[in-house]
Order: sequence, then C-alpha cells, then structure tokens
Amino acid sequence: MPISLTLTDGVIPADKTALAVSKITESFLRHHGLGGNKVMTPNVTAHLNILPKGHTFAAGLPVEGAWIETKTPSFALADHDIQAAFFGEATQILHDLSGGSRQGPHLVERRPRRRRHVESRWEGHDQRRAWAGRGRRLTN
Repeated sequence: MPISLTLTDGVIPADKTALAVSKITESFLRHHGLGGNKVMTPNVTAHLNILPKGHTFAAGLPVEGAWIETKTPSFALADHDIQAAFFGEATQILHDLSGGSRQGPHLVERRPRRRRHVESRWEGHDQRRAWAGRGRRLTN
C-alpha cells in the first residue's frame, strides 16, 4: 500500500523529510487500527519525491506545495471518516514540519498566500483485485 509524498524543494527542511514520511505512515496505520501490526506494518510502503522549484504547478501556474497520494486495496481508506482523519492529520504533520501554521486545508508557510498548495488523494482498488505481501499473493 504505497504512500507517495511529493514536495517542492524547500517546503519542509531537508532534514525533516524522512520524519514526514515516518509520521504519515504511522498515522495511516493508526487510523486503520493497525499500529504495530507485524503483518501490515511492513506492507505500508512510501516514497518521497522532491521536485525543484518551478517544477510543481496548480492551475498551470508554479506553486510550492505538498502532495500526498495513496494507492490502497478496498479495505483501506474505505470510510469517509477515516479518509478525513488520516488526510487531515497528514496535512497537519506537513504544516508542523514546514514551520508554518494551520489555516483551513492549506499549507501556511512563510511564503506569499498565492504560493501555497497542499493536495491529498487516494486511489482505492476494486475488492476483487489481489495484492501482495511478503512475496505472497493475497486477496481481500
């Protein structure tokens, strides 16, 4: 169940990016009641993309921001309350690590208002699809 975190360079300090991935992964597991689960924990993977300024856009215009995306089987993020809680907390994690403050769903940093952007999305998979864990094919 990969979590992708894409950041414009400088949105959070470089020495805090691994911490961001760790905290977001912990949040995902906790909101599903899976914190510390020895089977599922290693199956929640993540990757971090840091793009140079001028290479991230919203409405066709350059922005500095953060994007959190997940690709999950049907049982993950299946409930609206879990979606709202997880993505809300993940957004707050990025706010805190950026040195900014929270104001609505937007990343508030020490940057002009027009240059702030945060986006979260998830992609769920049909229940009949299979997934893999620890080298074995699994189903829902």
